[in-house]
Amino acid sequence: MLDAKILVIDDNKSVLSALEILLQFEYSSVTTFSNPNQISSYRELKNCDIVLLDMNFSAGVNTGNEGLYWLREIKKKAPQISVIMMTAYGAVDLAVKALKEGASDFILKPWNNDKLLATVKSAYELRKSKKELSQLKQKESQLRQVINENKNYIIGNSKALTTVLNLVEKVAKTDVNVLVTGENGTGKELIARELHKLSTRNTEVFIGVDMGSISESLFESELFGHTKGSFTDAKEDRAGKFEAASGGTLFLDEIGNLSLQTQAKLLSAIQNKVIVRVGSNKPISVDIRLVCATNCNLDQMVADGLFREDLLYRINTIRVEVPALREREDDVLILADFYLNKFAKKYGKLGLRINQAAQERLKSYQWPGNIRELLHTIERTVILSEGNVLKPTDFLLHANSLVSIASGPDTLEEMELLMITNALNKNDGNYSAAAEQLGISRQTLYNKIKKKTNK
Repeated sequence: MLDAKILVIDDNKSVLSALEILLQFEYSSVTTFSNPNQISSYRELKNCDIVLLDMNFSAGVNTGNEGLYWLREIKKKAPQISVIMMTAYGAVDLAVKALKEGASDFILKPWNNDKLLATVKSAYELRKSKKELSQLKQKESQLRQVINENKNYIIGNSKALTTVLNLVEKVAKTDVNVLVTGENGTGKELIARELHKLSTRNTEVFIGVDMGSISESLFESELFGHTKGSFTDAKEDRAGKFEAASGGTLFLDEIGNLSLQTQAKLLSAIQNKVIVRVGSNKPISVDIRLVCATNCNLDQMVADGLFREDLLYRINTIRVEVPALREREDDVLILADFYLNKFAKKYGKLGLRINQAAQERLKSYQWPGNIRELLHTIERTVILSEGNVLKPTDFLLHANSLVSIASGPDTLEEMELLMITNALNKNDGNYSAAAEQLGISRQTLYNKIKKKTNK
């Protein structure tokens, strides 16, 4: 017995009884109405899977208009229900009209029991498929919301940042390709996400790809997908990033790291808006909004023969240059306060504040690692803080702790300080990465810095 709710509507009580007896052994619930007006007050209509609906209810009328009217009413209230129309007056044009109005099938009276059961079973399968599709769409929508949820913020009101955001707002509503440039740590991905958020594609997915992390051998598989068995580890068909992003935005970060060979393959996909999975000959059309980012000077790379000029033209319809943090002096303290509150809450050190002298030090520092360096600096300071007021000596800034390489370290302690500073510089202020490079634990690195800054 199938777990389904069946509703039968017919003014002939003999028909209702016959169908109830026939269907009750196949389906878990069978309800009958002799008057179609009962539909309006039937609260369980949306929970029904199949409705068997007579086409004529008034004596002497066989036009089918009454049934078509109630078909439309049912579809208004519950669009996903499978409705099977029933009539003793068969006509091809009437059947076609009913199907156009949304009926899933048509049964003539008197019916053959086996055929009727087969028709109802098909309608049930259709209803089941629609339910599953609806659930998948809901899950997909929820997944897109999670993927697109921007937990990072573009913070600041400096003139340099405002100029960039004004350009982003103008460009976002179009579908032109955008190249976002700027130094490491300036927030290029945030700009890309802002472009997506303000675009007409903002209900679709935003897919980001770090081109620098994809090996040349896996380039086509990652971006264009592959078919099962196309190479050793291809255990199943898999869509690439272009397919996954279709309808939405594809963000290619660090595009300057691509080899000339992979640049040619990327150019072809962008130009034709068509990709072919590895191991397949079937072209697949894709509809993406392309945003690329790099900290490289692509114009110089073109001059040096390291980057294709035609690819640069394709990705560079609009160029957005993200300013370095040193060009956004008015934003340094705003960002510092934001990250201070964030990490104070995270590490249970509420009530922290930065004193005036420390604020001046943060503003005068050049921030070679930009926002990423500021973020790690504030996190490190919060973790190591012992009081509520943060002083200049609480902030380990590279320019103030770097031992001159030209003069060289004179003591073992200076050598250690130089190594720590260089490791932090190399890793944009990332404590974990610096500790790993130095071959010590993160806590040991904290302790060493704390010891040196307290002197």
